[in-house]
Amino acid sequence: MTAGFFSPLPPAPTGVADYAAALLAELRRHGLGQLNESQYVDEFAYNYGEWNRGLGRDLWRARAGSAADERYFRYPMLKRAAERARAVVVHNPAAAAAVKEHAGDARVVEIPHLFAPPQLPDEAAVLRYRTSLGVAPATFLFGVFGYLRESKRVAAVLEAFAAVHSEVPRAGLLIAGQFVSTDLERAVAPMLGAPGVLRLPYLAEREFWLAARAVDACINLRYPPAGESSGIAVRTMGIGKPVLLTEGLESSPFPQDACVRIAAGLAERDSLRHHMVLLLSIAEVAKTIGQRGAAHIAAHHRVEQIGKRFWDLLCESCV
Repeated sequence: MTAGFFSPLPPAPTGVADYAAALLAELRRHGLGQLNESQYVDEFAYNYGEWNRGLGRDLWRARAGSAADERYFRYPMLKRAAERARAVVVHNPAAAAAVKEHAGDARVVEIPHLFAPPQLPDEAAVLRYRTSLGVAPATFLFGVFGYLRESKRVAAVLEAFAAVHSEVPRAGLLIAGQFVSTDLERAVAPMLGAPGVLRLPYLAEREFWLAARAVDACINLRYPPAGESSGIAVRTMGIGKPVLLTEGLESSPFPQDACVRIAAGLAERDSLRHHMVLLLSIAEVAKTIGQRGAAHIAAHHRVEQIGKRFWDLLCESCV
């Protein structure tokens, strides 16, 4: 049996969300997406063949480290869902390649991540917000937003920023988000108190847009990649902020001059440090990249465009 459940969930400010969370927690004791070891290994073998059953068992037993283990990103187990779908919608070429690799006969349709223009706070509100954070007017403030996990490279960002701040003391770094991994939070805790680093919790919608306007650039790295397109990257790019992204198929739809691409792997920290110094040293570079990014988002990611493409696909698939 497959069950669908549509409801607001916390932190939505409604009793319906609390009710839904309580009910889903109970339903998960019986099924609704949970697999035990035997079921997981069977599903892994269905996706990758009986000869990989042992690997599936190893992955199940080592799953506590899945957030930082590249093997879990290489085996997404997409086959069953893709086989049963009339179409699989993805946001970028990396996700399309993953579906084709793991479920070759599936129909894959690429539709960009949407951007819904917000009601932005005015300049005076942004200045007051920066002041409330203790950010000096001359500070060039980088921002990291969202759920903080190993793949967002928080430790690498903090290490690169420490080197940047030692060179250019007017650099600042805002880390705003919730740590998904307590191990990661403990590991980076000493660096969060370093000079120039500001720490905020996960931000509700209104404060997110204040903070997004208050920063001068957004850092949104992803490695290992999982074929995802970042909503935070699209949103900050959409309001004209230069965004630093990990180089790869996930970021390939953005024009080369509309964002800053950071090398993955061994070159990551040096690449990040170099480009951070470039942005804060030459104001025109940051401004131009931000403008080009906003133009690209306006041309290809508007919510009206994306909604129409989804609707047309649904109508076509239902014929």
